[in-house]
Amino acid sequence: MTGPEPALLTLREVGHAYGETPVLHSVSLDLSPGECVVLLGPNGCGKSTLLRLATGQLRPTTGEVLFAGRPVDENDPGTRARIATALDPTAYYPDLTVREHLMLIALAHGLGEAAERAVTDQLAEHRLTERADVLPRALSSGQTQAMLLAAALVRPHDLLVLDEPEQRLDARARASLGARLARRKRTAGTAILLATHDAALAAEPGLADRLVEFDDGAVTVRPRAGR
Repeated sequence: MTGPEPALLTLREVGHAYGETPVLHSVSLDLSPGECVVLLGPNGCGKSTLLRLATGQLRPTTGEVLFAGRPVDENDPGTRARIATALDPTAYYPDLTVREHLMLIALAHGLGEAAERAVTDQLAEHRLTERADVLPRALSSGQTQAMLLAAALVRPHDLLVLDEPEQRLDARARASLGARLARRKRTAGTAILLATHDAALAAEPGLADRLVEFDDGAVTVRPRAGR
């Protein structure tokens, strides 16, 4: 009989402040392979700050953040190789086509001969095949968001961190997003940490294992209803 998977990501009594302004207070959270935690709350409540703490882009004011049992460090090549993110709507190469952008990421993360197939699959999954050879400035805002999601998903990763991934997507893409993420969690054992305003995404069957609700810097962690 095997026990539960050890945590891939651990936050222990984490707090963060910008100057004298506290944003998060004593947040504790574990995320294991094959689990998804969804962050819910209004703008400015600390969701994006928590995502950046989880990836090592920010350091906690108090407490600690561990990835695979070690303090998370975004400058560590091993950590970067295992964490894929879509946090910044401007995080793309403006002078590369969509296909070139995805190929660069796939090759940089060691896909080698498998890169072309991985890129083709992501272009199709995000309905970007017909836009594959244009520059990002020729994309709609929804297509740009789809490209950013494809860029996160085209490369190998153990932890996927997404900040409001539904934003700017068209209705069809929004409707399928939750199912696609749930399938990746189930089939690849990916750990997923995402922030959203979309109640339908948070309620997608098979996606969220736990919900984290923000209230004035404090958080409440609870299982998703029905689990």
